[in-house]
Amino acid sequence: MIKIKEAVIVEGKYDKIKLSSLIDALIIETDGFHVFKDGEKMKFIRSLADERGLIILTDSDSGGFLIRNYISSGIPKEKIKHIYIPDIYGTEKRKKAPSKEGKLGVEGINAEILTALFEKAGVSVDISENTDPVTNYDLYSLGFSGTEQAAKRKKKLLKDMGLPELLSTNSLLKYINSSMTKEEFFKICESLKD
Repeated sequence: MIKIKEAVIVEGKYDKIKLSSLIDALIIETDGFHVFKDGEKMKFIRSLADERGLIILTDSDSGGFLIRNYISSGIPKEKIKHIYIPDIYGTEKRKKAPSKEGKLGVEGINAEILTALFEKAGVSVDISENTDPVTNYDLYSLGFSGTEQAAKRKKKLLKDMGLPELLSTNSLLKYINSSMTKEEFFKICESLKD
């Protein structure tokens, strides 16, 4: 598994699932073209670019290039690495028919090709190991899950941290553990106490 410092931007959940088995990184989905209307997500992506840099890995069809160009247009080019998947024609396993252009997307490319693309791109390998990560239990004990007020508290936490309010718990944990220590996170939580 390749441990990557940069945030990796992909189009959808199946791309994220595929990459999660190959890389250890914060992976953010654009939800396809929804990113064009989601100012909060673009603000989050820009902040990730400033913090750690981005790797954009979209499909090699016209839709993928539209999304790639849209994200790239608002971020300094030195903060972005582009990984392009080759044009491989076929049908992804979960689909009955090929895409409009007939090309495989990120989810359809085999693991060896994807791994080689990351290595060729010279991604920043983060070798520091977080030996005491924030866990789901920590979020529960801090009142961000499993309680009556959890949704309200989590929403406030996300807002205070400058993160999208729709960020899943798993993505939140990945972000926290790749951005700060447990102690730093607990200090942020301390400032949220009512």
